[in-house]
Amino acid sequence: MNYNKRLYFGWYIVIFAGIIVLLTTGMRMGIGPFVNPMMDDLGLSRTEFSLIVSVGMIAYGIGMPIAGILIKAYNTRILLLSGLTIVCISIIWTVLSKGLISFLLSYGVFLSIGLAFLSSISLSPIISKWFVRQRGKALFYLTTGGMAGIAVMTPVETWLIGMIGWHNTLLLFGAVFICLVLPSAVFIMKEDVPEGADGPGNARGKIRQEAPTDLTLKDALKTLTYWKIVFALFACGFGMNLLGSHGVPMLMDHHFAPMTASFGVGMIGIVAIFGTIFLGQLADRFPRKNILFLVFFVRGLGFFGLVLSMATWQLFLVSAIGGLVWAGSVAMSTAILSDLYGVRLLGILNGLAYFVGHQIGAAIGSFLGGWGYEVFGTHLFSFSAAGILALLASFASITLPQSLSFPNKLGIGEEKNMTAGHGG
Repeated sequence: MNYNKRLYFGWYIVIFAGIIVLLTTGMRMGIGPFVNPMMDDLGLSRTEFSLIVSVGMIAYGIGMPIAGILIKAYNTRILLLSGLTIVCISIIWTVLSKGLISFLLSYGVFLSIGLAFLSSISLSPIISKWFVRQRGKALFYLTTGGMAGIAVMTPVETWLIGMIGWHNTLLLFGAVFICLVLPSAVFIMKEDVPEGADGPGNARGKIRQEAPTDLTLKDALKTLTYWKIVFALFACGFGMNLLGSHGVPMLMDHHFAPMTASFGVGMIGIVAIFGTIFLGQLADRFPRKNILFLVFFVRGLGFFGLVLSMATWQLFLVSAIGGLVWAGSVAMSTAILSDLYGVRLLGILNGLAYFVGHQIGAAIGSFLGGWGYEVFGTHLFSFSAAGILALLASFASITLPQSLSFPNKLGIGEEKNMTAGHGG
């Protein structure tokens, strides 16, 4: 019996990628502790700072397809080193910024693009290359890093800013990025995947269809399936950023105490860490579209549950149930894209879908939350819209095909057979 069986190298990639995503997501989503000290030092109004955050949200989305193009043209190592360089320069520029325009460009635009290069969307192609049989599980574990980043980084940032100020906190994070990303890019993110990666098919022994080797971006964009996934990501971005921006104020307007409201929303992120691990165990055992349907269906009901909660126990129950599926949509969408269109185009297809779908939805959801309350005097309008979009996304998910056919395109197996035929 062999007791020295080595851990499959792909799991080292997942571990280091997850830690990078923890730091990246924490920097991107944990902006709250920086708001007041940055505004005070730079003399910015809340409107000006909100504009910078909105521009950063769009820049972050634009960075995704750019990252996909870099991966397709070069490799993950070049992408990570490029992202690290942009992040470090942007942090130094931000610390030295004195005016609105300089801060907008450094913190709002370039730092967002650099973080996009180091995001889960940008790292998912190399993980999809290394995993076939356990692709869903690996992508879910990558998402766990993002959930941990949201839960961990905000209190850490608050503590550091109180001790050493926001300038030194940013510089410290820049140093951490260098110590983490540089060795990961050089030693861990290897592109020489063994043939068959971790094995064909999935956990139940079914062989997954390989995408045609000559499939183009234009071919993929012509399929209705791709745009269903884009719509699902739109619903995801709309709801997640609506809750992030207006969840606590909504609950306070509904007469929950500030700490109760904060803990109610925070519980979603905490439970989501364990939810991603649980869903990761199911991701390769059942059809991916069924899991994506479950994620959006439960999430849709959750938005209605949050806005209609009247008692504390109702709020916490809805938050706990919603947290179980909160992080599943991006991981499952990525896995489905890689299954249907292949790993070769995954970077650009995933990046484009995230920008056009998720980030546009995020901008609209954040705006609609404030506008809807001012116009209608209630949060029911915006949170009901998030619930309806999620339920529609669940319907779009369950109608996704298990495989796609592209006329006049060669699958991997067909190409090997033709090559063998010519060789005979």
